[in-house]
Amino acid sequence: MRTVFLGTSEFAATVLGRLSGKRDADGRSGDEGRHRPALVVTRPDRPAGRGRKLVSPPVADVARELGIELAQPESVNDAGARELIARVEPDALVVCAFGSLIKEPLLSEHEMLNLHPSLLPRWRGAAPIERAIMAGDSETGVSIMRLTAGLDSGPVCALAREAIQSHDTYGSLAPRLARRGSELLMGVLDAIEQGEPPVFAEQDERNANYAEKITVADRLLDPSRPAVELERVVRALSPHIGARVALSDGRMLGVLRAEQHSGSCGAGNSGVTDRARQGVFASDGRLRLSCVDGALELLVVQPPGGRPMDAAAFLRGHGLPA
Repeated sequence: MRTVFLGTSEFAATVLGRLSGKRDADGRSGDEGRHRPALVVTRPDRPAGRGRKLVSPPVADVARELGIELAQPESVNDAGARELIARVEPDALVVCAFGSLIKEPLLSEHEMLNLHPSLLPRWRGAAPIERAIMAGDSETGVSIMRLTAGLDSGPVCALAREAIQSHDTYGSLAPRLARRGSELLMGVLDAIEQGEPPVFAEQDERNANYAEKITVADRLLDPSRPAVELERVVRALSPHIGARVALSDGRMLGVLRAEQHSGSCGAGNSGVTDRARQGVFASDGRLRLSCVDGALELLVVQPPGGRPMDAAAFLRGHGLPA
């Protein structure tokens, strides 16, 4: 069947690659390209980094690599973009992490299947993988829904579950979800080709949660919170965003890997208030953040303007401010 793929992020790029038969980094292939889209639509190149150089979305890079026709309109809802999509005469539009609102009349002009990385309606919105880890969910998954005007609120036709392991980071969980989502999506497309249209069921609004976009405040490791919560924040934001902790001189230290410290705080204070006031400290050659209920050991950190390094290397080369 003829499809048009709308996506932007690294997650969406993985899905596009598998639909088109591209092998993953681990050597796994998709469906040998039987669901290769006829057209890929993504966001325009944007300035990024300190040099503000134009950078292509990951989906654009994969489309070029695979030789798939690519469009990067300022708005997919403009008449020109809609005409380009219509010329393909798609049987369906496949949407995955597109990152821009799709409006009428485009919504009604085509069948739209949206692949979303959560067990809808558990986490709707921009950051479902991160929010699931932060919340301590034991499982998440992928859903295929019909795209509607609401925020990830359309009816669902397929779900696949994925356990969240205690050591999972965004970097380990997202690729698994992309693979599961690709497989689920290919199964739905296969069924449509065979004359078996999907059966959609409305979401239960009582169970809806919104995965808000990650903010600067979300990244900050607040010592007034329990260590277990902060450890989940670190895992949820690693390696693509990164958590941060304030040093005593006001600088922000990036934190890419951490774990709860099961021993005593190590700084000779027994009161909760004293421990929370200490912030980041060194003990026995290790780097720790005292929290309301103990300490979080910082294992891999990134100093301002520097590269990621283990805590021992940071203490040797930088040390903590006096």
